[in-house]
Amino acid sequence: MHISSLPGPYGIGEIGDQAKRFIDTLAKMRQKYWQFLPTNYPENYNSPYDTNSAFAQNPLLISLDGLVKQGLIHKNDLNSKPDFDNKIVEFEKLIKWKIPILQKATSNFLVNGTNKELNKFEQFCLENFFWLEDYSLFMVLKKIHKNKSWSEWDCHAKNLDHNYLEKIKKSESDKIQEVKILQYLFYIQWKKLKRYANNKGLELIGDIPIYVSYNSADVWTNKDLFKLDSNCKMIFQSGCPPDNFMINGQIWGHPIYNWTNHEKTNFNWWSNRIKYLMNYVDIIRIDHFNGFAKYWEIPAEDENGLRGQWKIAPGESLLKTLYESIENIVLIAEDLGEAAIDAAIIRKKYQIPGMQVLQFSFDEDNPLSNMERNTILYTGTHDNETAMQWYNNISNHNEKEVYDEQQKHINRILNTDTIDVNWSMISFCMHSKALIVIFPIQDLLGLDAEGRMNIPGTVGDQNWTWRMESGLLDERVIKKMSNLTKETLRE
Repeated sequence: MHISSLPGPYGIGEIGDQAKRFIDTLAKMRQKYWQFLPTNYPENYNSPYDTNSAFAQNPLLISLDGLVKQGLIHKNDLNSKPDFDNKIVEFEKLIKWKIPILQKATSNFLVNGTNKELNKFEQFCLENFFWLEDYSLFMVLKKIHKNKSWSEWDCHAKNLDHNYLEKIKKSESDKIQEVKILQYLFYIQWKKLKRYANNKGLELIGDIPIYVSYNSADVWTNKDLFKLDSNCKMIFQSGCPPDNFMINGQIWGHPIYNWTNHEKTNFNWWSNRIKYLMNYVDIIRIDHFNGFAKYWEIPAEDENGLRGQWKIAPGESLLKTLYESIENIVLIAEDLGEAAIDAAIIRKKYQIPGMQVLQFSFDEDNPLSNMERNTILYTGTHDNETAMQWYNNISNHNEKEVYDEQQKHINRILNTDTIDVNWSMISFCMHSKALIVIFPIQDLLGLDAEGRMNIPGTVGDQNWTWRMESGLLDERVIKKMSNLTKETLRE
């Protein structure tokens, strides 16, 4: 479950008391892991996979009650709270209300912060100078240029003219400082949350997209690490080839890495990226890990994936560098898709567990017969239908005869009927030989279409907005999950 999906009074899940209550519940259910989506700051469509930085965290997740406890805002500052929907995140309404409150907290931090607190902030800025300095400047320049993409900024800003940037740093120092303080406040609250989880016996699994957004501080300041033309425009873009689900392939729209230049720098940007996230989590799931082996490169002007080509990536060299330079690195590979066979070679070399999704595994009589022990098994992911939605929708995709046979096939494998099929899927996974089993909270709750988090290939308010209503995760569910965990010896 993503942080934003937590219940709470302020329109979005936060990294404060509600997150701690969820950790308490996970502990009651004898769970060992909490996985969430990337916590970076979304750039487009509120997607945590399309962010303005590979490093900066999303200030909308900062706990307002936590800021009250820190003395950075007053409880009265929250009296203007709109009537938020408790089933979805209303991002437009949320941003309009919450950002000014966060800005007030940063002002109070500078004015009222003790010397000890200000020194800690300065230390944070020094330790994170390698990304924070450029990022804070990037965010201020975005406002100056009315939120245009950095490639449309005036030439001095676009091309990182040193004298121009130094002038901006002086004239906009307060706004730059505000960006840095928000990142610091997120960091302080998150470290407390991580410590709380670890003390409860839980490890946090974070998520890292393999690609970064074009309109990000990373591309703006590291143009040579991406395939751009002389006007700083993308030459190629990310996506995937045609398959049975998408006959024209998919366009993801991220810039493609210039892997030759990454190798010349000994993958320094990647090392910094992984090392930084390991400060926040215990385990990192690399989204589209297959792209470390080979990737689908599509001309930037294309609107589908048909003209793309497979290109080889230096994944083995990259992983060698990461494992040699980062002491505490622990990875999971999201290795679903056509290039999984290629990715398996480098994945197995470093004993990185891969993924399997039960929804995709019912073609055989024994869907998990070929599964490796070193696998993270999911009932579904944030990109899938919920378990109940998937099961109920089989009839929508097939003729009645085909539906009846497919449903009987699934019921036979799961040893179930149509009632509580979500629990049957969870139990089936828990009884498997998989190293770790993870399931979306929506499957635990038995939600149908109303619980879907994302529909790949679409944009709109139906994506990334789902929230769990308070009280849904009740004692009945907690006890049932606890007993199943004990029964399957996964405590």
